[in-house]
Amino acid sequence: MSGTSEGPRAPTGTSPGALPSTVTERHRMSSPETGRGAAETADRSGADRSAADVAAELRDHRAAFNAATLPMAVVDGRGRVLRANDALGGLLGAPPAALVERQASELVDLAADDRTRQAYREVLHGLRSRFRCTRRLKHPDGRSLWAEVSVVPMTAASAAEPRRVLLSVADVSDRRELQDRLRHLQMHDPVTRLPNRTLFFERLSAALECPPYQDDSMPARHGRIGLCYLDLDGFQAVNDTLGHRVGDRLLAAVAGRLGDCAEQDATRNPGGSRLVARLGGDEFAILVEDSAGTQALTELARAVLAALQMPFDLAGRRLSVSASIGVVERPVAGTSPTGLMQAADTTLYWAKADGKARWTLFDPERNAHRMTRQALSSTLRPAVERGEFTLEYQPLVGMADGVVRGVEALVRWNHPQFGTLAPNRFVQIAEEDGSIVQLGRWVLGTACRQARRWQLDHPDEPALFISVNVAVRQVWDSDLVADVARILAETGLAPGLLQLELTESAVMGSAGRPLRALQALSDMGVRIAIDDFGTGYSNLAYLSRLPVSVLKLDGAFVRGFRYDDGTHPSPADETIVEAMVQLAHRLGLTVTAECVETAGQAERLRRIGCDTGQGWLYSRAVAPERIADLITARPARD
Repeated sequence: MSGTSEGPRAPTGTSPGALPSTVTERHRMSSPETGRGAAETADRSGADRSAADVAAELRDHRAAFNAATLPMAVVDGRGRVLRANDALGGLLGAPPAALVERQASELVDLAADDRTRQAYREVLHGLRSRFRCTRRLKHPDGRSLWAEVSVVPMTAASAAEPRRVLLSVADVSDRRELQDRLRHLQMHDPVTRLPNRTLFFERLSAALECPPYQDDSMPARHGRIGLCYLDLDGFQAVNDTLGHRVGDRLLAAVAGRLGDCAEQDATRNPGGSRLVARLGGDEFAILVEDSAGTQALTELARAVLAALQMPFDLAGRRLSVSASIGVVERPVAGTSPTGLMQAADTTLYWAKADGKARWTLFDPERNAHRMTRQALSSTLRPAVERGEFTLEYQPLVGMADGVVRGVEALVRWNHPQFGTLAPNRFVQIAEEDGSIVQLGRWVLGTACRQARRWQLDHPDEPALFISVNVAVRQVWDSDLVADVARILAETGLAPGLLQLELTESAVMGSAGRPLRALQALSDMGVRIAIDDFGTGYSNLAYLSRLPVSVLKLDGAFVRGFRYDDGTHPSPADETIVEAMVQLAHRLGLTVTAECVETAGQAERLRRIGCDTGQGWLYSRAVAPERIADLITARPARD
């Protein structure tokens, strides 16, 4: 009937009998005590299942560890093996159980050097995340193998669990062998099969950085190193005429003889090793570690020269070659690879310059001169711009009356490092690199301005002429005529008061542009003087055709005015000088004698008829202020 309650219904799919029959029973099932008991029962069931899972997982991990083909071991924080798998036992030739409690570092050689030992300890103590190195181990069958050893920390289940690491060992012998083959190809020359430049410098650096260990059972070390650096003379002609194939055969044959020489030298002087290398092209080197001294190394160089001078038979061709060798031998201490090779290269250059087919020993004094010359060459041009050059002046005195007629301008370089340098230290360098043009133009302008200043300061005295040296390159590489004309115009100096000095060898063969320049200068009124006359390639036929005004006799003739027995002079030099003076006068030229140092020399030159003299008897080269004093001190002229 509608609106009538039938009581609670059982949930769908549940029989009424399955439900609690009373409210009291329902309350009991829902009470806290009853719920807690059910939860505890469920937790115990879950814990039992979790422990079973962990145990099963651990069994799986251990099975995988033991069955792995990669040799492995679990190591504790003190470096002792806790477990080792079968693969590690097979690698080391011992049952895995026998490896337990042993120090892992001893098993795989992790204590061989300080760096490896330190890195390994840092991993054990948790100070390093991982470590890897390569070690050479002994296999049980007697062969050696290369192994890559890795050490990584293992994750701990809890903070209370002791620290452990996993050590694994991988056999990388095949990879190492391939790397060694590739390195050999990379480090050796394919033509001669000798070590190449890369390997040579590697060995050289090692020899200089790590001197050989001194063993009491071995002969005493010398602590020296030697190098023979050589190349073949004229090898390019072999390639050009016979082809590169024959050239390569020649290089291979040369390499063989160098190797024989090195072996024979090792027999004569046992001790250090020898390395024969091809550095490139036709350049070879023999590096002698722990050299027995300079004499031993020069003996090796002589043997190499003798061996290479013997003819080569190459595929029916008989070739003869020679070599130039630079020899350097010095203590290891204080020597660098760069310094040694620079010395060797310099010495090889000396051997070439001295005539080839020879060996040359490094000379520190000669090298210092070369270095000084190079330093001067690199700073010469800027020095002109910085005003480091000055002029000094040496009087030219009339032989008949002792009156100063003129002065020669002599350049000096006030070098900030080497002090005051005379012209013979830098003029040749300036001529070689072309800076003589810039320097010569400065000297010419400065000298003319000074001559004009003396003239203006002493208007009542006869004007002095100024003599300036000119290099032949100034005639070729610049417009000397235009430079002289401009400077004379700027300074106001009369052309007749300027004398230009050129060397005999430069003037005597003049033709074309130089001759036209000299003629133009002479037509301008400038005097032309031949310097150092009598020592060059004298050609008297040219002398009558050149626009020359003055001959300056070389000082060697004047210095030759000597007394044989202390009383009578030797007549030979006087006869030669007298003949040159007479010849010059007949050609309308005046004569200046250089290097006049004594009154006796001056008297004989005056008697011969020499016009002017220059030398220490009268004055050294002095500052311009001293020349002004000489002008005012000149005796009155008749």
